[in-house]
Amino acid sequence: MPLPFLTADRAIDAAADSALPHDDRDRWRRPYRPGPWRVGTAALSLLLASFVLFAAVAIALADSAGGAGAVFLFAAVVIACALRLLRMGVWVSARGLRQVGFFVTRTVPWQRVVHVRTVQQPVRWLGLPRTVQGQALVLARKDRSAQDAAPLLTSHNADFLARTEAFDRAADAVEAWAGEYRRG
Repeated sequence: MPLPFLTADRAIDAAADSALPHDDRDRWRRPYRPGPWRVGTAALSLLLASFVLFAAVAIALADSAGGAGAVFLFAAVVIACALRLLRMGVWVSARGLRQVGFFVTRTVPWQRVVHVRTVQQPVRWLGLPRTVQGQALVLARKDRSAQDAAPLLTSHNADFLARTEAFDRAADAVEAWAGEYRRG
């Protein structure tokens, strides 16, 4: 029995071997897969949302429309947060580099990029205040000083914790995009 999800995974791995594997360069792409911490958190959030939706149906069947509406709204917020969590990360296209956060999305055109490079520095562990020594992919822009460079990716964030090879591949891919489009 064919398992199409396995062949799709192999196709992604084969495409990841080249630095710029995408044909449509104007489309925004994340040059790496979301990490297990990010996917696991989103999955648990969606599991919570399913229980909340079940509770909302039970409340609605008990003829409490106001309560059911509030619980449905809470479930919708949890689902939206889980989807936004999965969308977070660094995205690239021919137009520039986009850093998608939970609340804020920043887009920098390639013309304003001085360099993208990997550096050793203290990084936040899973986005928490605790810092550990790790690697960070930093973006230097023409309109900001080097001290203001916030890391795009770190070796200890939700996508790359305990996955150093995946961080190296993702950093190389973003650096390749920057190298190609800063010149062109």
